[in-house]
Amino acid sequence: MKIVTSLSFRGQCREAFEFYAKVLGGEITAAMPYSEGPPDMPVGEQYKDWLMHCWLQVGDQAIMGSDMDVEWAPNIDKPKNGFDVTLHTSDAAEGKRWFDALAEGGKVGMAFAETFWSPGFGSLTDKFGVPWMVNVNPDLPK
Repeated sequence: MKIVTSLSFRGQCREAFEFYAKVLGGEITAAMPYSEGPPDMPVGEQYKDWLMHCWLQVGDQAIMGSDMDVEWAPNIDKPKNGFDVTLHTSDAAEGKRWFDALAEGGKVGMAFAETFWSPGFGSLTDKFGVPWMVNVNPDLPK
């Protein structure tokens, strides 16, 4: 089994996933715009370049994404809450790099720092409105 988080955007999926690929060292293996959907699919011209499906592969992990509008997803324009995309690493320097890059243009919830459970932890909401946590766990395999 593989559990994959799927993130929804409002026209920013491609930009967000290119950013995440750069930050995390991953590869976008699929990026299907609505214009490549079936000819009878009812999508307005303004959405043709939006992504219907995007897949970012990072090692053996992945994140999916798509663009939605309020017509299809009534809460897409509201802040994302109730979840975080969480990154774990055994390397504090790597965790700090991820955190700093993801925080650029976003909002830090908890600055990346040593905690009682970790040599490095931080939380943020990135410039696309996606909440993240970065956690260093020295016991993870390298």
